[in-house]
Amino acid sequence: MVSPQLYRRAIPANARITHWTAPDGWPLRRFDWPAEAHPRGSILFQGGRGDIFEKYLEAFAHWHSQGWSITAFDWRGQGGSGRLSPDPHVGHVETFDIFISDFAAFWGEWSGEAVGPKVVMGHSMGGHLVLRAMTEGVATPDAAVLIAPMLGLHSPFGPGLGERLAKLLGGVGNSARPAWRVNERPATTATRQSLLTHDAARYSDEIYWQSSKPELLLGPPSWRWVIRAFESTRRLRDDPRLKTMKVPVLMIVAEADKLVSPRAALQVAAKLPDVRVVRFGPESAHEVLREADGVRNRAIGEIDIFLASRAQR
Repeated sequence: MVSPQLYRRAIPANARITHWTAPDGWPLRRFDWPAEAHPRGSILFQGGRGDIFEKYLEAFAHWHSQGWSITAFDWRGQGGSGRLSPDPHVGHVETFDIFISDFAAFWGEWSGEAVGPKVVMGHSMGGHLVLRAMTEGVATPDAAVLIAPMLGLHSPFGPGLGERLAKLLGGVGNSARPAWRVNERPATTATRQSLLTHDAARYSDEIYWQSSKPELLLGPPSWRWVIRAFESTRRLRDDPRLKTMKVPVLMIVAEADKLVSPRAALQVAAKLPDVRVVRFGPESAHEVLREADGVRNRAIGEIDIFLASRAQR
């Protein structure tokens, strides 16, 4: 079996990168890596804000080697799925509802074709949107894995004041302008790498893909994105349907996360009827699946155990 590490900077030979067209005609860049021989099941993996699916090839290779077919797509407005701002380096969106509409339509087609148990995985913003889709009833997988899900934004002011400040600052002038210039969050001296992962080699994999495919690079979010992120996460945290959402969930929380709120994730987890929570401490930054081996291997192991018990034929 080929080592999953070999795929960190190479698209697998039998994987396909195509475009899927949303109902309104918008093309979303899509990745498919079908299982060989007898598929065990199908995984739909969705990354976070500014993510590209190339960042997760190492994890994909692990699950593919176990017989899973892997699918992912870049969210509208980022990666290879076009831009929603005149500035191609600004991550803009008018409403998170368009993400849900895209996911619902994609799920409708993909789930009808996917073989075996259907699993959705979401990292960060992807975790938020996947949980929203399940809570709102537009996606009904057999199991779901939420990795460092964005169920609240990391804010020194707390969620309420943070949202009010975002609306105050971002509501004046052009809300499609960048909310800040550099880094993943404003007013911090932390490097981008330290916010994402302690593993310098895995961090450099992302830089490799950005250098190889500069058209996929995305910079800071717009003020509108920040405002809508506060709103969407608040609405989800307060959604009474969380308590009746029946999909089995594995939630992986990085308690030292400086990009999303681990406290909000744990509060949401407490409302879900069928959830297992795995916590990491200061050893893990935001990108758990791209962390140093000790963290990453434990996370992958927990996911494998979850899939073995909750995503069987």
